[in-house]
Amino acid sequence: MKLAVYGKGGIGKSTTSCNISVALSRRGKKILQIGCDPKHDSTFTLTGFLIPTIIDTLQAKDYHYEDVWPEDVIYKGYGAVDCVEAGGPPAGAGCGGYVVGETVKLLKELNAFDEYDVILFDVLGDVVCGGFAAPLNYADYCLIVTDNGFDALFAANRIAASVREKARTHTLRLAGLIGNRTSTRDLINKYIDTVPMPVLEVLPLIEDIRVSRVKGKTLFEMAEFDNSLEYVCDYYLNIADQLIANPEGVIPKEAADRELFSLLSDFYLNPTTENQKINDFSLLEEIIQN
Repeated sequence: MKLAVYGKGGIGKSTTSCNISVALSRRGKKILQIGCDPKHDSTFTLTGFLIPTIIDTLQAKDYHYEDVWPEDVIYKGYGAVDCVEAGGPPAGAGCGGYVVGETVKLLKELNAFDEYDVILFDVLGDVVCGGFAAPLNYADYCLIVTDNGFDALFAANRIAASVREKARTHTLRLAGLIGNRTSTRDLINKYIDTVPMPVLEVLPLIEDIRVSRVKGKTLFEMAEFDNSLEYVCDYYLNIADQLIANPEGVIPKEAADRELFSLLSDFYLNPTTENQKINDFSLLEEIIQN
């Protein structure tokens, strides 16, 4: 199974990806997580450091693939999760999608794809071009990480459009949304009423999720020293169980940008509760100004 995790920049994709990888490993699966971001920090909470990237290794070997060995690019992370960082071109130069392609090419040369039950691509930010969508070419399922906010759901809608486009040529499906660190899900519900798709899990506003990233540890590793965090791990195990069951998934039909803007902004203008009105009106002003 190959998974591609997408979502708005800063929404918590890497933290979510690392914890899902460990959860799948806890369920007996052999996992390879591939970071697809030039920052090469996807696997930081699994390894505790920034591992060397595929692109740096290839450059050092003058792109002689036959001189690269698995141990040059695959690093063991927490929970027996193997880790790879694709890396990327210098800022403002080159294409991230090309780097992802080179990463897949090298891993296939090393027969790495045949050794894992699950390969998880953790992909940077929103989908704004074909390069960012490149991991979808290799995935069976896409997972979208979001919160209960306008910007994250707007990005989710664009990702849904990319899934629909890629599904024209292979069996890619959207497994569903993962709500991350959100105290409510009313806006998520409003969105999926318009663009039907599964919601795999909604993680509440738990500060330890953010702290785990700073500490460079997964929630599972933190829970070894703090039993009170075991309930957080259960959220990720629930996601893992749904993925292991090979969900049917969907080919989403995204909303038009103007339709989505109207839908979500109307929610802020006509809140269902007075508290929501107080809390959300400033956010609406910010959205309009930007």
